[in-house]
Amino acid sequence: MSLLSSSVSPLSVQRSAISARACPRNRASTQLRLNVKSSYAASNVGEDFSSAPIDVVADVKTERVVVLGGNGFVGSAICKAAVSKGIEVVSLSRSGRPSYSDSWVDQVTWMAGDVFYARWDEVLVGATAVVSTLGGFGSDDQMKKINGEANILAIDAAKDFGIPKFILISVHDYNLPSFLLSSGYFTGKRRAEQEVLSKYPNSGVVLRPAFIYGKRRVDGFEIPLDLIGEPLERFLGATENFTKALNSLPASDLLLAPPVSVDDVAWAVINAVVDDDFFGVFTIEQIKEAASKIRSLSIL
Repeated sequence: MSLLSSSVSPLSVQRSAISARACPRNRASTQLRLNVKSSYAASNVGEDFSSAPIDVVADVKTERVVVLGGNGFVGSAICKAAVSKGIEVVSLSRSGRPSYSDSWVDQVTWMAGDVFYARWDEVLVGATAVVSTLGGFGSDDQMKKINGEANILAIDAAKDFGIPKFILISVHDYNLPSFLLSSGYFTGKRRAEQEVLSKYPNSGVVLRPAFIYGKRRVDGFEIPLDLIGEPLERFLGATENFTKALNSLPASDLLLAPPVSVDDVAWAVINAVVDDDFFGVFTIEQIKEAASKIRSLSIL
């Protein structure tokens, strides 16, 4: 008599669970039913003629976005912008809900968890897009893990569960010496980019900002990075014609790559969420253009 054993991966179990819960592969839609009744009366006729009520059913597209690292500096700006446009938002981060209070915070579903141990069947159910702000510094191995492996795991999970779109916050393509570009930070980011473009060739989005500025909260304190980034952005914009000749110098864009406001990054993400023709790799200027485009539009 022989004993047979079999194993099932947690991802397979989760995939089956989310399929059973009918997670959509395309953008979610809600049916809106309207009861329309018309009436008319000719000018020379005293009787009012009324038609029978007509049911009109229309599909209203809705968005549900999962933001990985949603309570961080960039992630919270994305959540806030999405809420302002009527988009349903779920955040997954290790610390869950942020400690501060704001009106938009109550409109986000905050989930605490580590991307390496996430229950994707709970996190991704009903999602139409996933946005990853995962990244960080540390030892070379740590940077490879958080900038590369964590993002790749999330991309693969989103693809397996049929989420139609993935948006990655990456980093500017600096003209640094090769020994710096081979660090875990940059190699991790580029590996994650390749995974997005491979798994989502017609809907994946990679944003490549340089230094991101804004008001950053750290341990209850607010660090006004905009006091540095905003004037520097204006200065580099005003002197662009004079500094172009320096762009070919090694590492020159450490100083010459224009900073990007965290709000511009957030609005570029929202543009990616709602515009199906917006996919591929986007540079600093393209991020700003996308942000400008979506700011003035009303989605709902």
